[in-house]
Amino acid sequence: MHEHPLQRFFKSLRERPVFAWERYQMRDVLVIDHPLCQAVFSRQGAQLLHFQPRGQKPWLWCAAKWPHVGAIRGGVPVCWPWYGRHPSENAWPSHGWARLLDWKLLDSSTGDDGVRLHWQLQLCDWQVDLHAHLGERMELRLSTEHQDDMPCQLSQALHAYWRIGDVSEIALSGLEGAQGYDQLNREVCQQEGELRVDGGCQRVFQHDGELQLKDHAWQRELCIDTGESADTVVWHPGARPLLGVTWDEISEFVCVEAAAGGTDSLHLAPGEKAHLSLQAWAAA
Repeated sequence: MHEHPLQRFFKSLRERPVFAWERYQMRDVLVIDHPLCQAVFSRQGAQLLHFQPRGQKPWLWCAAKWPHVGAIRGGVPVCWPWYGRHPSENAWPSHGWARLLDWKLLDSSTGDDGVRLHWQLQLCDWQVDLHAHLGERMELRLSTEHQDDMPCQLSQALHAYWRIGDVSEIALSGLEGAQGYDQLNREVCQQEGELRVDGGCQRVFQHDGELQLKDHAWQRELCIDTGESADTVVWHPGARPLLGVTWDEISEFVCVEAAAGGTDSLHLAPGEKAHLSLQAWAAA
């Protein structure tokens, strides 16, 4: 079982400030050490890379080695302003520009219920804001405002990599009866019973709201809520290799994502906003 690579920041016995910038693998990262939780954000992508409530195992997985440039695999990448491949420009990066660019941290605050952060990215005629509330729970809210005078198309996702003991020993409940599309087999599907992903999975479910990630190896259950007006995407590569990720690491995550507009892009009128959220908490 590998230690989360960003837990290294919390091994020192010296007292840390709640917020501290560090340099790690050629990226600026914001290390958060609060009585309720520990977390790490990357300035690139406003990407939450590590989250761990006190007394618990990490909730998010992150690759041990990052590329010198490009996207960081792990945590919760913000896929925006498109999710997956661009619908017309094949040379443009998968999952959009947001996870490749540096965001501005407009505000950070601490309280008895945890920490709150507000990140923002301005790109052409779009403004996108990410609000995070971290404590005993994890809450991310993404808001896009279209500022041009012409309509536009948008798709987006909060592409969460959840840390688990072993992918062969997990099950997802709460999707029973949900209609979806199996992208590996290229066919529509309907979930019957609990979903197990050992062997590979890439399914998009017409499902919003809560589901449960049952992790038998770690004897814990996380409740994950993909909010309203979003699809729930479940992904694991199975036996397919991932560039820069070891075989042992691949068994230690599963992706359960909130996504909107992936199959049918959202159409935004001038001044219109689009919202996406992802929440998680430990089952009692």
